[in-house]
Amino acid sequence: MNHVDRLVAEAESDIENANTLDELDKVRIRYLGKKGLLTIQLKGLGKLPEAQRPSAGQAINAAKSRISDSLDHHHHTLDRRHLENMLAGAQIDVSLPGRGVQLGGAHPISAVMGLIGSIFRHAGFDVVHGPEIEDDYHNFEALNIPAHHPARAMHDTFYCDGGALLRTHTSPVQIRVMEERSPPVRIIAPGRVYRCDYDQTHSPMFHQIEGLLIDCSVTMADLKGLIDVFLRNFFDRNDLQIRYRPSYFPFTEPSMEVDIKLASKHGVSDWLEVMGCGMVHPNVLNQMGIDIEEFSGFAFGLGVERLAMLRHGIPDLRLFFDNDIQFLKQFA
Repeated sequence: MNHVDRLVAEAESDIENANTLDELDKVRIRYLGKKGLLTIQLKGLGKLPEAQRPSAGQAINAAKSRISDSLDHHHHTLDRRHLENMLAGAQIDVSLPGRGVQLGGAHPISAVMGLIGSIFRHAGFDVVHGPEIEDDYHNFEALNIPAHHPARAMHDTFYCDGGALLRTHTSPVQIRVMEERSPPVRIIAPGRVYRCDYDQTHSPMFHQIEGLLIDCSVTMADLKGLIDVFLRNFFDRNDLQIRYRPSYFPFTEPSMEVDIKLASKHGVSDWLEVMGCGMVHPNVLNQMGIDIEEFSGFAFGLGVERLAMLRHGIPDLRLFFDNDIQFLKQFA
């Protein structure tokens, strides 16, 4: 016991005399390290008579706690002393100009989504949003894509536990709107969507804007007129070349894909498909309880990243998600 008390007194003296953190750490190792003086005392408990071991062990542990507390207290003292010395020797030149405030800018995807939304709002469309985690009914069944339909394989869906899934398009928002509203309906649905795909022109997460218009006597001519106006406003080109090709989508009939041809500065040398569209399939309207004898409508969908790439001449979609400050500053 006397030997332990002597070690504690020596340790406290060494701690008090340590003037730097390095010196203090050497004191800690000397007494509490793997081969420290108190550690050796603990290892020697087995040599004592059995009756003396409990009291000796308690005394050694109490000594370790006392030394640890002293080390912590002196560590804080040295830290505070170092900070005070650093502040005392530091100088501030108040004549130097301030660093200034640099204004950021919208991400190019956000900016393009805002521009698209603005064009369609001027055309009388409301902007609506829906959940990104969907159920099978809203994402597939209600859109005329039953379980056996081959189009499901095209979507490469991320499925979750309990039958939920990450939406593969924003079309489920159209279904939810038709469930809640009666015609006329005129909406666009922007948002993130998810598919198992990743390369220069595809990402597992990307952005879509889909639109829906349902009213009396809506025709394919109305759809083409709207798309023409949108694309020419988006690219600010009245001479933009646009063509429509027959295509197939389960939820529209007839369906079309829209191609455009831009000058070479946009990185395009030939026709490029930019969106799909068509007249809403009667099966979808019937599913929503809408009278197909009175109402008809059209729907369209476009990829925001693809239009952003064309608008700004960006060759690789992955640049949008790299968070490269030099890249993003170009759009500030």
